[in-house]
Amino acid sequence: MKTQYVLILFFIGSLFGCQKGTQTNDEQMNENPLLSTWNTPFGVPPFDQIKDSDYLPAFKEAMAEHKKEVDAIINNKEEPTFDNVILALERSGDLLVRISNVFYAVNSANSTDSTREIAKIIAPELSSHYDDINLSEELFAKVKAVYDHKDHFELNPEQKKLLEETYKGFVRSGVNLQGEPKMRLRKINSELAELSQKFGQNVLAETNSFKLTVTDKKDLGNLPESLVAAAAERSGKEGEWMFNLTRPSINPFLQYSPNREMRKKLFMGYALRGNNDNEYDNKAIAAKMAALRAERAQLLGYKTHADYILADNMAENPKNVYNLLDKVWSPALNKAKEEKAEYEEMMHADGVQGELQGWDWRYYSEKVREAKYNFNEDEMKPYFEVNAVRNGVFALANKLFGLTFEELKDAPKWHPDQQVYEVKEADGSHLGVVYMDFFTRDSKEFGAWMNDLIPQSDDGKWVAPVVTTNFNFPPPTKDSPSLLTFDEAQTLFHEFGHALHGLLSHVTYASLSGTNVPRDFVEFPSQVMENWMAEPEVLKLYAKNYKTGEIIPDDYIKKINASAKFDQGFATVEYMAASYLDMDWHTLQDTIPQQNVNGFEKAGMDRIGLIEQIIPRYRTTYFNHIFSGGYSAGYYSYLWSEVLDADAFETFKEAGIFDQETAQRYRHMLSQGGTRPGMELYVEFRGHEPDIQPLLERRGLE
Repeated sequence: MKTQYVLILFFIGSLFGCQKGTQTNDEQMNENPLLSTWNTPFGVPPFDQIKDSDYLPAFKEAMAEHKKEVDAIINNKEEPTFDNVILALERSGDLLVRISNVFYAVNSANSTDSTREIAKIIAPELSSHYDDINLSEELFAKVKAVYDHKDHFELNPEQKKLLEETYKGFVRSGVNLQGEPKMRLRKINSELAELSQKFGQNVLAETNSFKLTVTDKKDLGNLPESLVAAAAERSGKEGEWMFNLTRPSINPFLQYSPNREMRKKLFMGYALRGNNDNEYDNKAIAAKMAALRAERAQLLGYKTHADYILADNMAENPKNVYNLLDKVWSPALNKAKEEKAEYEEMMHADGVQGELQGWDWRYYSEKVREAKYNFNEDEMKPYFEVNAVRNGVFALANKLFGLTFEELKDAPKWHPDQQVYEVKEADGSHLGVVYMDFFTRDSKEFGAWMNDLIPQSDDGKWVAPVVTTNFNFPPPTKDSPSLLTFDEAQTLFHEFGHALHGLLSHVTYASLSGTNVPRDFVEFPSQVMENWMAEPEVLKLYAKNYKTGEIIPDDYIKKINASAKFDQGFATVEYMAASYLDMDWHTLQDTIPQQNVNGFEKAGMDRIGLIEQIIPRYRTTYFNHIFSGGYSAGYYSYLWSEVLDADAFETFKEAGIFDQETAQRYRHMLSQGGTRPGMELYVEFRGHEPDIQPLLERRGLE
């Protein structure tokens, strides 16, 4: 997987706030930039004016306003209609959404002790606020009245979809529960909100606390000079190099260091995050969250949490997810076993006896790749300077959709490293704004993801989207710009696919716009983008040597594509192991005690036959996607979406990768957001349901 949600979903609501003496609300609004009109380029958030101390009072004011708006709907004596109930609900809480979008974007990408504390404080209050709305019987009675008489209203398809999703949202939230079960549901929601925040903060703390110091340069092996320089700057001491558990640090060290013991130390540091019986241990939190989710699902009438989640997704039920995973697992595992034997043979030839271990895998896979394909990643990296790759996604968006990008150098940012661009249509008209935050830092969650800052809508007036993409690439050093591996460059294309999904949205209602689609459809547009990046025509648009300007040579392109299927057994198995682990946790009907968390994980991996040299991409105690993000019972969605994207790209290959008619049909699909079912949109674009064969062929698993 190229991302760490990637697309993190938060349920937002009220919080404890700080009163400002005897100031009036108007005075507070004038002083608090979060509550004032944003007089910024294209209405982007005023990040340069916002202080941490602004968030709590802003949340309090916004929550109070939201409550008034909802109370007005409940107390309206007129007969319930689409406009005075469903549309009024859709329009309510705009200020709260605006503030929440800003806060969570900043807290995930540039957190401080203060914002992390705010997140802890508000989590249960956010849950309580939305429970007050979603569990209101008076409000639901009005929604149900409209829903039951929907045929009496002349609704267009998007209005029908909004009505359906609103009604379904109340039912799935538990509004029909009565008495003690409803009170218990509220308590579960509040506790889950707190635990989720704590889980994510523990992972960040454990990730930041681990350091590996190297004092002998020979232990760096053939580590690229740009990464050697970065490790030296990280240490800050002459003759020392520091490595941590972020991807741009750990993966290259495992790939290049000949020091097996150091590789093991770093590997185990990564694998045991949140699992060290210390203040950041996540075993009890994961077990408790799984149990609470199972209990909540049963309160709501579902067998398991996975049944509850999947009932609203394309996959529909756990059986369908397991069937998909099982179709790919056996060929992937067999391929991984072949790779293990090949790498182990190389290890023995190196004079190291015994079995290949997890900390050996990347080191010997790199040696085998170089021997088989003459593929030297260090030779390739000068062609993947971060700004050149950024220009590549811009050039691709221009080729496909006619979009252009103009940097907004004076736009407010939450960090100086950010880049901000106005996105324009081919005719020069404004489409939206995209933020790009490229580099790793201690204040940023690991992985890569996209957020909406302002979602697109056209409900009475056009609201242009503002989106942000976030990465953890190696920062530039004093001697070198940020140079990416091919996989890191692929991540940039992936997240930009999410950005395009938000930017190209053209719907009426914000709640149905952009990436507001079923979880197992949301990764489809991002993964489609990855297909273009290695095409020779696309590589020659952006892969240029940062020193000489030379376009990437044809023999390098051949090496890239010849090695595309290399190590795909490992890549597929580590991802799928995490997908099985997610489903195992969320098909539970009983609780798992804290002390059995590791045993539960091991039993699941033994059941599918995972070899000991490979661990799940995310083990339980640092699986942020499912315990701190929006992917519970949904991590399989990357594979589901990859089936779609591999099949969909065949359309472009058949017509031409820049074919305008195909590109416009694809854009039309993206523009509709969540206004129609994902499979319906896909079939309209492709002409038939997806075939799994292109995926198997692409990964070399056929």
